[in-house]
This record gives sequence, C-alpha cells and structure tokens, in this order.
Amino acid sequence: MNKKPYSFACFGELLLRLSAPGRELLLQSPHLHTTFGGAEANVAVALAGFGHHAAMVSVVPDNAIGAAALGELRRRGVDVTGVFAADGRMGLYFLETGSGNRASRVLYDRAHSAFALSAPEQYRWNELLEGADVLHLSGITPAVSAQAAQAALDAARRARERGLTVVFDGNFRSTLWRARDVEPSLILHKLFACADMLFADDRDIALVLGRDFSRESAENIGRVSADAAFSAFPQLTRIMATQRVQHSVDHHELSATMHTRSGCVFTPALTIAQIVDRIGTGDAFAAGVLHGLFSGMSDADALAFGLAAGCLKHSIPGDFFPLGAADVTAFCRERRFDVRR
Repeated sequence: MNKKPYSFACFGELLLRLSAPGRELLLQSPHLHTTFGGAEANVAVALAGFGHHAAMVSVVPDNAIGAAALGELRRRGVDVTGVFAADGRMGLYFLETGSGNRASRVLYDRAHSAFALSAPEQYRWNELLEGADVLHLSGITPAVSAQAAQAALDAARRARERGLTVVFDGNFRSTLWRARDVEPSLILHKLFACADMLFADDRDIALVLGRDFSRESAENIGRVSADAAFSAFPQLTRIMATQRVQHSVDHHELSATMHTRSGCVFTPALTIAQIVDRIGTGDAFAAGVLHGLFSGMSDADALAFGLAAGCLKHSIPGDFFPLGAADVTAFCRERRFDVRR
C-alpha cells in the first residue's frame, strides 16, 4: 500500500437535488427533500472518505444556496478552495424515485446556472492543479454549456501537460446534449483523447468513434469496443464499466469489468435488493476503483472494491457516498448482515 494518499482534483457542477418524499410522484404532495450532489462532487466526497485529498473545482452562485453547498462539501472533507462564487443561479435537478415496475425519473433545470455561464479563462489551471496527482472529469460537464465544455477540455489538456493522470467518466446525458444542439461525439472525442483511464461502456465508445458494435455477442462486445478505443487513443491504459441487470426498480444485479491493453478482469455479479437510492452509484464505483488503483491494489482487487462501493451506495439516500474504506472492505470480506457491535 502507498504511504502517501493521492490528491484528486474533480471538475464539474455542484447541484441542488430536490426529490419527492418516499416513492411519491413529483409534487404528489407539496413537499420536496433537498440535498446536494453532482457526479464529480460525488466522486470527490467518496475519495475524501477513503482518505485521499480531494479538491473540487467549480462555480456556485454567490448566495445562501451556494454557501450551503460549499459547507456540505467541507463537512465531507472535500477541499473547496478551488470553488468560486459568482452571480447567477444554482443548477437543479428533480428526482422522482420509482418503485416496482415504475422507473425513476430525473428532470434537469440547469440552463444558465452560474457554472454553465462561467468563462473558461477564469480557471487558472496551473494554480488549480498544483499538488494534484489526478484530474477527474465526466461527460456531464461538456453537455452543460459551450463554456463548460471548453473549460473541461482546457483542464484535461493542462493536466496532461503537467503529467497528471486524467480520468474521464462518459456519463452520457442525452437530455442535456439535446438542449445544447451540438454533436456530442466531436467534443467527447477530444476529451477521450486526453484520458489515461476511462469509465465507459460499449455505448459510450460507439458514440465517440462513430462505430456500431451491436452485432457483437454479449460476451465479446466489451472487448471489441475496448480494443477499438485502445486503437483510437494510444494514451489509454484502462477502461472500466459496470453491467446492470434490472429485474425491477428494486432488484438489480451488478457486475464490473476492467479492460487493459493486455487483457480483462471482471467481477461476479452481486445482487442488490430493496434499493434505497440509485443516484450516485456509478460515482461510488468510480471512486472505489480509483482508490484501489492508487492505493496499490491489483486490478482485480480495485475492481472488486469499486463494485462493492457501488453496491453499498444503493442502500444510502442522497447523492453522496459517506462510508469509509473500512466499511467497503468489510463488505468485500464478510457479506454478512449481522448487527456490528
């Protein structure tokens, strides 16, 4: 195990989440539960909980909501010195949690937020990346606005120049891209070209490369698409993804794969029943894998740790994953449900 915890910089938008209570429809009753989230912030919170230095880079509105968001990140151990306050509004999303055969639903209200309108040149990346080992980005950020897309690309390119490891999570959000009215593959291709590690599946790779892998068998599609990405992007070292089988909203099976240029490791599927909150589970998986890889675990152990973190997140309300590495390790080893005393 490495003695020095790694330092991660996470760039993206902080969001206010408003969710219907329990399994109600949105505004079925006049109540909404509020919490903060956002893909990159979710990763930062989890990494901080695993013992790493995690810094958030973002823009929030210069008002009480923005201040509350920063306070919540500080409480979770995240460094927010790289988060700026500006005029504007907070990006929002509304969550309606499904049940049984009724799927969950997310509605975005993010247009013209303080983050979306922030000028790319305001981010002084040499300063913001000082001391960082890893830059984490996701495909949500370039979908928010042209300004955010340019800032993400500037961050990725500057990080490569400085010798950081660049991690990119595909996180494709079709509703956000439709509002932008641009071709997402043109922008995502540039970001893939900067990444050392990808969290992406065959659909993400097909979109970026303009390829169709649908004729491949279920057993081969992951490897074939990964090989295509490795061929297109010579700097790539690893591609990670989860595979989800959904029996109902509340009963899933989750497994994971990690492709390298020399082979593939995978995990057996874990059963997830009585799901409390699916939001943020992919971010917990990503943070878990990154913690494992940068803590000296083997690829197989890092993947298993990430899958365990992702599975555990299904049992926790809210976007954030607040458990520590010891909790995830205990789940990996024991898989018991006795009360811990």
